[in-house]
Amino acid sequence: MTEKVFLCAISNINSGTCSEDCKFCSQSVRYKADIARYKQKPVPDIIQEARSAKASGALGFCLVTAHKGLDDRTLDFVCEVAEAVNAEVPGLRLIACNGTASVSQLETLKRSGIKAYNHNLETSREFYPQICTTHPWDERFETCENVNAVGLKLISGGIFGLGETQEDRLSMLTSLQKLNPVSVPINFYHHNPALPLRPNPLTADEALELITLTREMLPDAERIMVAGGRELMFGERQHEIFAAGANSIVVGNYLTTEGRDRNADLEMLRSLGLAVADRVGE
Repeated sequence: MTEKVFLCAISNINSGTCSEDCKFCSQSVRYKADIARYKQKPVPDIIQEARSAKASGALGFCLVTAHKGLDDRTLDFVCEVAEAVNAEVPGLRLIACNGTASVSQLETLKRSGIKAYNHNLETSREFYPQICTTHPWDERFETCENVNAVGLKLISGGIFGLGETQEDRLSMLTSLQKLNPVSVPINFYHHNPALPLRPNPLTADEALELITLTREMLPDAERIMVAGGRELMFGERQHEIFAAGANSIVVGNYLTTEGRDRNADLEMLRSLGLAVADRVGE
C-alpha cells in the first residue's frame, strides 16, 4: 500500500450532449436521463473548480467533454480552457478526456498545456458490442496508441459491473498491458434507471478483488485510481481500497453524480496514516 495518495478532480465542461449509445452513460441523449445538459461550461466557473480542487490537494484536473470524439469546435474550447486554467491556477496537471482523438488533435492539446489524456477502453474487445454499437472498441485502442505516440501521459482503464464476465475483465486488463498507461482508472458502474443496463451486480468484496487484480496485472502503472462509483460500491468500506492496491482517487463530484465531500476523503486518508501526494511524480 502506498504512503501517499494522488488526488484528481473532474470538471464536466460539456454535459449530456452525446449522441452515442453507450449503455452505461447517462450523458447520451438517447436515454433521456435526468441530468444537467449544457454545451460549454463558462470558463470562469471551470477556473473556480480548478482552484477548489487544488485547495483540496488535487494534483490532477481533468477536462471532460461529452462527445464521441474531438471536433474543431470542441478542440478549440478545450485548448481555451487549458490555457486559462494554467494561467490562473498553476501547479495542476491538466488532463483532457474528450473521446477519440487523432495524432494531430492530441498534438494541439499538448501545445495548449495538456499533460495527459484519459481514454478508457471501458471493457473487453469481446464484450464491447454489448454496451456500445455506434463506435468500435478498436477506435478506443487506437486513440490510446495515439496518446503514447505524441508523448502525452496515457490514462486508461475501464468499468466493472456492466454485466461482463471475469474473462472479459482479464481481457481488458491484458489489452491495457499493451498500452502501458501511467494511470489506470477503475470505475464501478453507477446505475441510473434511465439506462438499459441492469444494476451493478458486484459485491464490495468482489470489487476489492478486482482492484488487487488490476494492480497485479499492471504493476508498472504509477497509479491505480478508484474513480466513478466508489461511494456507492464501497460505502463505509472505502478505506479498504488502498490495502487492495489503489493509490489514487477522484475527489469531489463526478460527471453526472455527486461524490463524497472532499473533507471526508481527506479525513479518511489522515485516519489511515496516508499523506496526499504533493507532486506529480509521487
